Amino acid sequence: MISKLQYITQGSTPEEHIENVQKACSYGAEWVQLRLKDVDEGTVLEAAKEARAITSHFQTRLIINDFYQIAKEVKADGVHLGKNDTCPAIAKKYLGDLYIVGGTANTLDDCKKLIDKGVNYIGLGPFRFTETKKNLSPVLGVDGYELIIDELAKEIPIIAIGGITLSDVSLLLKTGIHGIAISSEITQSFSTIPAFHTLLKAGSTLEKVYKLS
Repeated sequence: MISKLQYITQGSTPEEHIENVQKACSYGAEWVQLRLKDVDEGTVLEAAKEARAITSHFQTRLIINDFYQIAKEVKADGVHLGKNDTCPAIAKKYLGDLYIVGGTANTLDDCKKLIDKGVNYIGLGPFRFTETKKNLSPVLGVDGYELIIDELAKEIPIIAIGGITLSDVSLLLKTGIHGIAISSEITQSFSTIPAFHTLLKAGSTLEKVYKLS
């Protein structure tokens, strides 16, 4: 099951990322992506171990950004791969069927390529301008999501991402997306997590909890 609300960690240090994992889980997040940039692999591994301990306690799914080998080492639930990261097909072969593999897309062509490589979900964006990501691709807006989802006509969860706020959720859902990924809006106020769940009709009472055996 791919969660309808995905929290992507923020922080100026690895310690802040871990603190934010704890806060997100405390407020009911069921899916957390640990996204550490510009740090070495050893630092990511140590942070991933801490994040796994926290998310396991809360039965929260943990996705590791980029580092698919670390995802397996810490027994995370999966990995999310950017357009310049490892090919999803390679990661899927390494991880096996029990792990979730997601990929980033900015265009219809990106989506088709990811589907061919067997990803479990697609993070499609950006919805609007965001400072969270460098070298931002052209924004899609509501019309962009509608066009791409109509063209795909395929059963794969599309997760909207990029500067999304609470006020955007209802409109985005009408495009046919499966869910949303949030970074800044939640990091600024973790108390918004229940409100997002309500709008998405998601959360522990409505979603089956996915847990690796």
